[in-house]
Amino acid sequence: MNYKIILASSSPRRQQLMQAAGIQFEVRCKDVAEIYPSDLEVKNIPLYLAKLKAEAFKKEQSEDELWITADTIVCIHDKKVGKPRDRVDAIRILEELSGNKHTVITGLCLTTSSEQRCFSVSTDVYFRTLTREEIEAYVDVYQPYDKAGAYGIQEWIGYIGIERIEGSFYNVMGLPVQTLYSELKKLGITFLPEGPSVQKIQGE
Repeated sequence: MNYKIILASSSPRRQQLMQAAGIQFEVRCKDVAEIYPSDLEVKNIPLYLAKLKAEAFKKEQSEDELWITADTIVCIHDKKVGKPRDRVDAIRILEELSGNKHTVITGLCLTTSSEQRCFSVSTDVYFRTLTREEIEAYVDVYQPYDKAGAYGIQEWIGYIGIERIEGSFYNVMGLPVQTLYSELKKLGITFLPEGPSVQKIQGE
């Protein structure tokens, strides 16, 4: 079937990554309370929430639609790190990540009217030890209050602070594009790049 792809996410980074991968889609969003069982293992939280978001759209899903729902978390020392509440909290979070390894996990669900494919992708990120001055400057300029872990890997702090990653770079931005593309291919959906047309000069 020729599916119409719906991204159920207001994240501008997810939308940018989908566009960059050449995936044609439209965005439809709905507020879903991100509530999960208190005894749920941290590594399972993103997938649980991605499924919860998919369930919220179930009644309005058409047969020709494929919905993509996702949730990304940052965790360190088996503890979930959320979005910072304010400047003080952002600085506190980055001081905790400084000089340490943390893990970024994204849960993804691809849902049609007849089936659902769900999976998680994890990436380990290693920060060098950051100075207080560097952390405060980053927070004040970039104000990363909408980002889990209080940073964006594609921003200044990623260039100067991250020593290495193990896994998908784009997963750290919020969407493991390569895995998503592979899963779409299994459903018979591919998007290939279209290069610029070449115009021949007449008379030569």
